[in-house]
Amino acid sequence: MAFRVLIVDDSPVMRAFIRRIIIMSGMDGAEFIEANNGCEALTQLKGQWVDIVLTDINMPAMDGEELVRRLEADDLLKTVPVVIVSTDGTENRMRRMLALGARGYVKKPFLPETLREELERVLGGAYAQN
Repeated sequence: MAFRVLIVDDSPVMRAFIRRIIIMSGMDGAEFIEANNGCEALTQLKGQWVDIVLTDINMPAMDGEELVRRLEADDLLKTVPVVIVSTDGTENRMRRMLALGARGYVKKPFLPETLREELERVLGGAYAQN
């Protein structure tokens, strides 16, 4: 089943790494949209629907925390699941992001299996290759 992923990270290397992990993990038919920060992500979301947002927290212009707040404040966009992918894995930060509306959290660095398992959990496993 095809699905669209918005990857939001100020590091082009990390965006490419996440994209590669999703492809190599057998998640069938993924399409990727990318943004360098939260502002770019909101602009992307105005023009196209995505099934999931994977976002870093620490980014210029608009960080991941503000992005999650804005998505949750939008009646349509709050239905899009958000998974945080960040180096900040403190318990306090994780709890705060989940309380704001994020549906998952993956701490960098991570194993490819960790990201795949979190995507399957959040998306309900419907996007895994049979």
